[in-house]
Amino acid sequence: MLKLETFPNQFPNRDYEVEHTCPEFTAVCPKTGQPDFATIVISYVPDQKVLELKSLKYYLFSFRDRGIFYEHSINTILDDLVAACEPRRMIVTGHFNARGGITSKIVATHTAKK
Repeated sequence: MLKLETFPNQFPNRDYEVEHTCPEFTAVCPKTGQPDFATIVISYVPDQKVLELKSLKYYLFSFRDRGIFYEHSINTILDDLVAACEPRRMIVTGHFNARGGITSKIVATHTAKK
């Protein structure tokens, strides 16, 4: 896994939401070997650390050659991002393009324990 970089939150006493959208996410279906295309939306309330965008981009692009199911990719992304920045709340949503006439939306959530 590529290292996800962060930087200090300059407003740790305030709840504010950050949303990043990656419309060019690709991975490989482990069953068919065909590419899967999705838009990934990451929404979170930072605590002490904020995700750095360049490392986030490279991290998401690292899935391009990886055989992984939709559900696994979204939950893996959530787990890795939570480990990197320890947010108060985070939602990762994958809007997967149609395959066989069916689109899929996968949503994984995290709320920090107080």
